[in-house]
Amino acid sequence: MRLEDLNYFLAVSEAGHVGRAAERVGQTQPALTKGIQRLERELGLQLFDRTAKGMTLTSAGQAFFMRAQHVRTHLDDAIKEASDLSLGKIGLVRVGVPPNYAETFFGDACAELLRLRPAARLSVMSGLNDKLRAALRLGDLDLCIGALTEHDAEDLEQQPLFDDPMHIVAREDHPLFSVPRLRLVHLAQAGWLLPGSHVSARQRLEARFADAGLPPPRLVIETNSTIGSLMSVLLRSDLLGITGDLTLSRSGHGLRALPLGEGMWPRTIGVATRKGAYLSPLAQRFIELLKEAVPNQP
Repeated sequence: MRLEDLNYFLAVSEAGHVGRAAERVGQTQPALTKGIQRLERELGLQLFDRTAKGMTLTSAGQAFFMRAQHVRTHLDDAIKEASDLSLGKIGLVRVGVPPNYAETFFGDACAELLRLRPAARLSVMSGLNDKLRAALRLGDLDLCIGALTEHDAEDLEQQPLFDDPMHIVAREDHPLFSVPRLRLVHLAQAGWLLPGSHVSARQRLEARFADAGLPPPRLVIETNSTIGSLMSVLLRSDLLGITGDLTLSRSGHGLRALPLGEGMWPRTIGVATRKGAYLSPLAQRFIELLKEAVPNQP
């Protein structure tokens, strides 16, 4: 099997069209078509359904696509490892971090890494857990910081950093603070500012409501960031939100956690890397620095 044929297959799978894929890889359409035909002959499988609108993967093609992505990722890892060796183990670390941690321990660790390794470079992607883990799995990141999960993490290595329990929060003078013996049922009619449905924190909140026999929280504003970016909305309205201890203590001025045992749940923040993937010495050192920076946080 030729490596270029595998690359052609991946390009067409991702683009859904031979012409667009040819532009992406800088080859002619006939070259891509021949490469895919050669690959199908070698495998004895039809990988694509050809239509007037483009190319769609068959069921066999979809299964092969998943495996081929892993092959490409591992090949990229091998190239990075060789590059690190040739550069004397100095290079680039690609990190994902949620916005609410970027200015805390993460910033301290970045500054210390650059002090220790002046020739090092950092590429930082900001986002929530779902976005960062997707990028990590695709090989676009070396590591990412976020909430550790027990489910859907079989392909990841997870190292804990610190505990950052989640709370339901509201402005300090919210009417709910005057409700005696506050329970989740009292929140059933409230409006909410929440992250997307694929974010684990929102899923945990919705699970709490379901366990209490309540409908899902009434979504008013959905954000692809943390509530910190829309803090003013919570401070000027009766909407509720969710955030962790660290964000609440450092940036949540004017907000309070509702006195609600059901509305708090434990959460561990840590570092995730791809299981079995190459991790450069520089990336490993950065993880050590993250662990050293955490105890200094309130």
